[in-house]
Amino acid sequence: MLESESSTEQLDNPLALESQICFALAVASRGVIGAYRSVLEPISLTHPQYLVMLALWQHEKLPMREIARLLRLEPATVSPLVKRLEALDYVTKTRSESDERIVEVTLTDTGRELRKSAEAIPGTMMAKLGMDVDGVRELHAVMQKI
Repeated sequence: MLESESSTEQLDNPLALESQICFALAVASRGVIGAYRSVLEPISLTHPQYLVMLALWQHEKLPMREIARLLRLEPATVSPLVKRLEALDYVTKTRSESDERIVEVTLTDTGRELRKSAEAIPGTMMAKLGMDVDGVRELHAVMQKI
Protein backbone atom coordinates (compact mmCIF):
# COMPACT_ATOMS: atom_id res chain seq x y z
CA MET A 1 0.00 0.00 0.00
CA LEU A 2 1.24 3.46 -0.82
CA GLU A 3 1.89 5.54 2.26
CA SER A 4 -0.50 8.22 1.03
CA GLU A 5 -3.35 5.74 0.55
CA SER A 6 -5.22 4.81 3.74
CA SER A 7 -7.24 1.65 4.29
CA THR A 8 -10.43 3.71 4.14
CA GLU A 9 -9.44 5.15 0.76
CA GLN A 10 -8.78 1.62 -0.52
CA LEU A 11 -12.26 0.52 0.53
CA ASP A 12 -13.80 3.60 -1.09
CA ASN A 13 -12.03 2.86 -4.37
CA PRO A 14 -13.77 -0.11 -6.02
CA LEU A 15 -10.77 -0.57 -8.33
CA ALA A 16 -8.06 -0.61 -5.65
CA LEU A 17 -5.79 -3.57 -6.37
CA GLU A 18 -5.73 -4.67 -2.73
CA SER A 19 -9.53 -4.89 -2.58
CA GLN A 20 -9.87 -7.16 -5.63
CA ILE A 21 -10.91 -10.74 -4.90
CA CYS A 22 -9.11 -11.95 -8.01
CA PHE A 23 -5.85 -10.42 -6.80
CA ALA A 24 -6.13 -11.88 -3.30
CA LEU A 25 -6.92 -15.34 -4.71
CA ALA A 26 -4.05 -15.19 -7.21
CA VAL A 27 -1.55 -14.19 -4.52
CA ALA A 28 -2.85 -16.84 -2.12
CA SER A 29 -2.76 -19.51 -4.83
CA ARG A 30 0.85 -18.73 -5.74
CA GLY A 31 1.81 -18.75 -2.07
CA VAL A 32 0.15 -22.06 -1.28
CA ILE A 33 1.45 -23.81 -4.40
CA GLY A 34 4.92 -22.44 -3.68
CA ALA A 35 4.74 -23.82 -0.14
CA TYR A 36 3.83 -27.25 -1.55
CA ARG A 37 6.95 -27.25 -3.76
CA SER A 38 9.39 -28.00 -0.92
CA VAL A 39 7.04 -30.55 0.64
CA LEU A 40 6.51 -32.45 -2.62
CA GLU A 41 10.12 -32.36 -3.80
CA PRO A 42 11.24 -35.33 -1.64
CA ILE A 43 8.62 -37.57 -3.30
CA SER A 44 9.46 -36.27 -6.80
CA LEU A 45 6.05 -34.71 -7.46
CA THR A 46 4.96 -31.34 -8.74
CA HIS A 47 1.74 -29.86 -7.39
CA PRO A 48 -0.33 -30.84 -10.47
CA GLN A 49 1.09 -34.39 -10.33
CA TYR A 50 0.20 -34.52 -6.63
CA LEU A 51 -3.41 -33.66 -7.51
CA VAL A 52 -3.51 -36.55 -10.01
CA MET A 53 -2.12 -38.89 -7.35
CA LEU A 54 -4.71 -37.69 -4.82
CA ALA A 55 -7.48 -38.61 -7.26
CA LEU A 56 -5.93 -42.03 -7.85
CA TRP A 57 -5.31 -42.71 -4.15
CA GLN A 58 -9.02 -42.10 -3.68
CA HIS A 59 -10.19 -44.19 -6.66
CA GLU A 60 -7.24 -46.54 -7.52
CA LYS A 61 -8.12 -46.61 -11.23
CA LEU A 62 -9.66 -43.86 -13.36
CA PRO A 63 -10.16 -43.06 -17.03
CA MET A 64 -7.98 -40.15 -18.14
CA ARG A 65 -11.08 -38.04 -18.89
CA GLU A 66 -12.39 -38.63 -15.36
CA ILE A 67 -9.11 -37.44 -13.86
CA ALA A 68 -9.44 -34.29 -15.98
CA ARG A 69 -13.03 -33.81 -14.82
CA LEU A 70 -12.17 -34.31 -11.13
CA LEU A 71 -9.27 -31.86 -11.34
CA ARG A 72 -11.23 -29.43 -13.54
CA LEU A 73 -8.51 -29.55 -16.18
CA GLU A 74 -8.51 -30.17 -19.91
CA PRO A 75 -7.66 -33.78 -20.88
CA ALA A 76 -4.72 -32.44 -22.91
CA THR A 77 -3.32 -30.95 -19.69
CA VAL A 78 -3.66 -34.21 -17.76
CA SER A 79 -1.93 -36.37 -20.37
CA PRO A 80 1.64 -35.06 -19.80
CA LEU A 81 1.11 -35.22 -16.03
CA VAL A 82 0.17 -38.88 -16.27
CA LYS A 83 3.05 -39.54 -18.67
CA ARG A 84 5.53 -38.20 -16.08
CA LEU A 85 3.89 -40.25 -13.30
CA GLU A 86 4.17 -43.29 -15.54
CA ALA A 87 7.90 -42.57 -16.03
CA LEU A 88 8.26 -42.49 -12.23
CA ASP A 89 6.50 -45.89 -12.07
CA TYR A 90 3.67 -44.45 -9.96
CA VAL A 91 0.95 -45.29 -12.52
CA THR A 92 0.28 -47.37 -15.61
CA LYS A 93 -1.89 -46.49 -18.61
CA THR A 94 -3.95 -49.11 -20.42
CA ARG A 95 -6.72 -49.06 -23.00
CA SER A 96 -10.14 -50.06 -21.71
CA GLU A 97 -11.15 -53.57 -22.73
CA SER A 98 -14.72 -52.42 -23.35
CA ASP A 99 -13.80 -49.29 -25.35
CA GLU A 100 -10.34 -48.81 -26.86
CA ARG A 101 -10.85 -45.04 -27.00
CA ILE A 102 -10.75 -44.88 -23.21
CA VAL A 103 -7.33 -44.73 -21.52
CA GLU A 104 -7.41 -45.93 -17.92
CA VAL A 105 -4.82 -44.88 -15.36
CA THR A 106 -4.06 -47.26 -12.50
CA LEU A 107 -1.77 -46.98 -9.50
CA THR A 108 1.26 -49.26 -9.45
CA ASP A 109 2.56 -50.83 -6.25
CA THR A 110 5.11 -47.99 -6.13
CA GLY A 111 2.29 -45.45 -6.47
CA ARG A 112 0.33 -47.13 -3.68
CA GLU A 113 3.45 -47.15 -1.46
CA LEU A 114 3.97 -43.44 -2.12
CA ARG A 115 0.69 -42.76 -0.35
CA LYS A 116 2.33 -43.61 2.98
CA SER A 117 4.86 -40.80 2.50
CA ALA A 118 2.16 -38.43 1.28
CA GLU A 119 -0.09 -38.92 4.31
CA ALA A 120 2.02 -36.41 6.26
CA ILE A 121 1.61 -33.69 3.62
CA PRO A 122 -1.74 -32.19 4.76
CA GLY A 123 -0.50 -31.76 8.34
CA THR A 124 2.82 -30.36 7.15
CA MET A 125 1.01 -27.86 4.93
CA MET A 126 -1.32 -26.75 7.73
CA ALA A 127 1.73 -26.05 9.88
CA LYS A 128 3.52 -24.20 7.06
CA LEU A 129 0.45 -22.04 6.50
CA GLY A 130 -0.13 -21.48 10.22
CA MET A 131 -3.59 -23.05 10.13
CA ASP A 132 -5.43 -25.58 12.25
CA VAL A 133 -8.07 -28.09 11.14
CA ASP A 134 -10.95 -25.70 11.87
CA GLY A 135 -9.27 -22.93 9.88
CA VAL A 136 -8.75 -25.26 6.92
CA ARG A 137 -12.39 -26.38 7.05
CA GLU A 138 -13.58 -22.77 7.18
CA LEU A 139 -11.35 -21.75 4.27
CA HIS A 140 -12.46 -24.79 2.27
CA ALA A 141 -16.13 -23.95 2.87
CA VAL A 142 -15.60 -20.39 1.62
CA MET A 143 -13.63 -21.60 -1.42
CA GLN A 144 -16.37 -24.11 -2.33
CA LYS A 145 -18.81 -21.21 -2.68
CA ILE A 146 -16.69 -19.67 -5.43
